[in-house]
Amino acid sequence: MNGSRRGRGRKIVLWRHGQTQWNLERRFQGSTDIALTEAGVGQAQRAARLLASLRPHAIVASDLRRAADTASELAAITGLEVALDAGLRETYAGAWQGLTHEEIIGQYGEQYAAWKRGEPVRRGGGELETEVADRSAPVVLEHAEKLPDDGTLVVVSHGGTIRTTIGRLLGLESHHWESLGGLSNCCWSVLGEGERGWRLLEHNAGTLPEPVLGDDT
Repeated sequence: MNGSRRGRGRKIVLWRHGQTQWNLERRFQGSTDIALTEAGVGQAQRAARLLASLRPHAIVASDLRRAADTASELAAITGLEVALDAGLRETYAGAWQGLTHEEIIGQYGEQYAAWKRGEPVRRGGGELETEVADRSAPVVLEHAEKLPDDGTLVVVSHGGTIRTTIGRLLGLESHHWESLGGLSNCCWSVLGEGERGWRLLEHNAGTLPEPVLGDDT
């Protein structure tokens, strides 16, 4: 799933949304629509100033408001419109959603352990990671195909979805996706187009190191 070879030099910036209250409480958000905290808005504003310097050509975001509102901060600086797509939502995790990290381990310990081992697990009865990649990666590639040569696409999404998308675009087997560390709030990863497909150029980049608080930890 490396896309067409047309348009050498394209870049994809995969930017995770800012902080939410559920991030602070270590609650699994999944597809639950949670707003940014005041601090999360500030994170988005600071990161947007940095990402604007890359002169992106397009922005696409998950339609969940924590991602859409993060994307809007970059749109305000660049003047670009944000294309919203439900295909970029975080993993639906059924019964896990709304539970804290400790509650998940206490109630679904073996399921959690199997997931961390890289086994295909429907966490809480929800989506497989490969199913998330099946819906998210095509959205990213569709928008990347519209870029000019050397163009940059900013994708605003969620930690788990970004990890699975990167894994798919790099051609990694799904049981290796865990080797990609999580993204801190409002940090990003960069994929660049090489002769043999997409390459990971940066991972979990941002202004300052921050703890990873999210559904993919």
